[in-house]
Amino acid sequence: MAPRVLAIANQKGGVGKTTTALSLAAALAMTGRRILVMDLDPHGCASAHLGIFLEGVAASSAEVFWAASPEAVPWERVVTRPEAAAFDLAPSHARLSDMEWDLRDRKGKGVLLREALASGPAYDHVILDCPPHTGVVLVNALVAADLCLIPIQTDFLALHGVRNLFDTMRALNAALPRPVAYRALATMFDRRARACLRVLALLREKFVGRMFETVIGLDTKFREASAAGRVIQDVAPDSRGSREYAALAREVLSL
Repeated sequence: MAPRVLAIANQKGGVGKTTTALSLAAALAMTGRRILVMDLDPHGCASAHLGIFLEGVAASSAEVFWAASPEAVPWERVVTRPEAAAFDLAPSHARLSDMEWDLRDRKGKGVLLREALASGPAYDHVILDCPPHTGVVLVNALVAADLCLIPIQTDFLALHGVRNLFDTMRALNAALPRPVAYRALATMFDRRARACLRVLALLREKFVGRMFETVIGLDTKFREASAAGRVIQDVAPDSRGSREYAALAREVLSL
């Protein structure tokens, strides 16, 4: 059976995209699910967070796009298990930023990831940490996704950054047999700040029926986890952030 694919996407940086990809992966893995995180961002933040640096990678998620066919993807070389992690990782590669050129003459280039995952290794969920810019890699992620999860920082400026992603999804929906399913996730919420409260209320008004009930608050333990090359569940399992991503995982599984 094909895995359920979750794309974590927002074309504005600094909204908690990579933190969400890794923390949700860990929370889902704690329920006994088999999880793969694919780092599709050429900056490799998810990979670096887990102590895997691009110069030391033998194979990467870019192999999905370079393979001659979906069946030819060398998953056994691509997938690694980061130290102490409860999930697998397909690390990034800097040449993901060159895919527009690499795939310029490739037929069906928008469905390469979807087809590769359909014939790939057995996982319950595949989580895609998407690139921040519009292009063929982001398009592949959205086409492959059963659900696009959009982290949105509870800040007024962050609301404007979502526009580009929705423009991309609207263009895809004109060509796809079914629209891209999505849900918004409020992140970096400071319950002491009036501005955050106003933005959260605005998000709930704007995304009626399309927003997770879980809200991810500010928690210094996220930084501690990143500095240690771990996820928050390992560093501070009883922290607010850990509990909130456990709640998010329950919501995801209920959809």
